[in-house]
Amino acid sequence: MKDLKAKNYLFQAIDRTVFQTILDTGSSKSIWDSMKKKYQGTDHIQRAKLQALKKDFEVLHMKEGESVNGFLSRTLTIVHKMRQHKGKVSEKDVVEKILRSITPNFAYVVCSIEESKDLSTLSIDELQSNLLVHEQRMNAHVEEEQALKVTYCES
Repeated sequence: MKDLKAKNYLFQAIDRTVFQTILDTGSSKSIWDSMKKKYQGTDHIQRAKLQALKKDFEVLHMKEGESVNGFLSRTLTIVHKMRQHKGKVSEKDVVEKILRSITPNFAYVVCSIEESKDLSTLSIDELQSNLLVHEQRMNAHVEEEQALKVTYCES
């Protein structure tokens, strides 16, 4: 009876296209194992995916004109995927990677953060808020310059 209940829950949660492939599978355990293999892959595949994600993490850099939130979103997406594939990435490693990979127009901010904060205890959220404040200041400065140019050109 428990196996039938478990199968029922699995059948309700599974997409119709996948449902057809596991319909003739015996027990709920075999259905679960089949789904696990289909979506997680074997240990060998997991390691290969993790290696690809590590490479993506290593070559990751902020694009020119990209927002802080956009860059951090891309970075954290890769980190979360690495952790899903049993990769060990510390918050300190992520903070250091972000500081190394940010565009040169944030160089003075990076120096300021490195000098004033202990990077081993700095959280990603705290780093993000510091970078956002500086990004807002830079954007406000650019907007002021553009307003001055428009005013000057109209004169």
